[in-house]
Amino acid sequence: MPNMDPCKTQMNEIDPNVRIRNFDEVATGYTEEQAIKEAQRCLNCKNRPCVSGCPVHVPIPDFIECVVAGDFKGAYDVIKEMNAFPAICGRVCPQENQCEAKCVRGIKGESVSIGRLERFVADLNMKNQQTTSKKFLSNNRKVAVIGSGPSGLACAGDLCNMGYDVTIYEAIHTAGGVLMYGIPEFRLPKEIVKYEINKLKEIGVKIKTNIVVGRTITIDEILEAGFEAVYIATGAGLPNFMGIEGEELLGVYSANEFLTRVTLMQAYKDDYDTPILKPKNVAVVGGGNVAMDAARCAKRLGAENVYIVYRRSEDEMPARKEEVLHAKAEGIEFKLLCNPIKIVGNDEYKVNSIECIKMQLSEPDESGRKKPIEIPNSNFFVDVDCVIIAIGNSPNPLIKLTTPLIETNKKGCIIVNDDLMTTKESVYAGGDAVTGAATVILAMGAGKKAAQSIDNFIKNK
Repeated sequence: MPNMDPCKTQMNEIDPNVRIRNFDEVATGYTEEQAIKEAQRCLNCKNRPCVSGCPVHVPIPDFIECVVAGDFKGAYDVIKEMNAFPAICGRVCPQENQCEAKCVRGIKGESVSIGRLERFVADLNMKNQQTTSKKFLSNNRKVAVIGSGPSGLACAGDLCNMGYDVTIYEAIHTAGGVLMYGIPEFRLPKEIVKYEINKLKEIGVKIKTNIVVGRTITIDEILEAGFEAVYIATGAGLPNFMGIEGEELLGVYSANEFLTRVTLMQAYKDDYDTPILKPKNVAVVGGGNVAMDAARCAKRLGAENVYIVYRRSEDEMPARKEEVLHAKAEGIEFKLLCNPIKIVGNDEYKVNSIECIKMQLSEPDESGRKKPIEIPNSNFFVDVDCVIIAIGNSPNPLIKLTTPLIETNKKGCIIVNDDLMTTKESVYAGGDAVTGAATVILAMGAGKKAAQSIDNFIKNK
């Protein structure tokens, strides 16, 4: 009999008063008993609406059925057919807007906790070391992937499984892209990312770090070196700023720089000498997951007051509900319906306050959210010594500048056709480099699609 409890089985978490003093993972995962109990809430619907909400089309009812039966290895094998990184996706994917949004149980209660079950299955498999890497017979054809984030890794893995000789070119010293530099340890432990990358290496994927394509080597040079196709998965790592007075002051960070220093360069550890400001009062501008991550990192670095400054209401916030709840539990203060108009500095060119103006919402804009409008003469100041700008990112223009045949739109996103081929033959692109900043699972979906398109292209050449 199905478990008809209208509520999800809760997952254990570290107490907020404890976790704000460290970078340990906040959620501790399901036990076997909790996982089976939650899996029993699945009605195993005939038309499987949850699958249609998954960007990589994991056969969700099949893996949940395995969990109900206690066949956790079988559940993992089902997921891995479509999702290369379940331990990662189970943690960072916005399931509430994707697979879980389609769940029938959500009509009269809470949806089945698909993400938590995926995480449980992947973690248990990793703990038990149940998976062996299998190398596939080589077809002696070479493909290059630019960028080792989720899209590049997914594409490389699929191509390698098809028999291709795949080389990933990564600009920084560590593979993983945003998974390594952008998502904090307390949300995504880096050992998990390294584990998944090592599995790709075991099946034959080569990763060359410290190579900036467009500077160290060009796409044309890669093709001349014998690669029959290139997949651009460089993401959207160019931070956007507001263009207001004071953004040049000491103590102003882009969220990208701040999170990279904390997460990749491990500035939070005493035995690392990564320079970073450890402020007392912080304003984080923005309302997405990146803003929540930056605010929660600042709190863990010792900030006494951390403010999320967002120009709309909480209902319009793009951040996951779970991340907002975690931020609130950790003492982050939300200053909603207000927008910074100036960052004020002292005589030493350091931040000492931020001037904001109150906002009100009108009709929805082109994004579908209500448009914020300034309320005249409602200015006020907030005393801060650090401002972190987290209002989004754009693709880096370097590829476009060094590969003239590749066209981009007005936002700098690479233009592709339905098969993800760019305007330069044999060169493909996907993920955030094409869509702008999006989710890990959508980037992975693009990587998988690109792998299939590249395979078709090379076979038909």
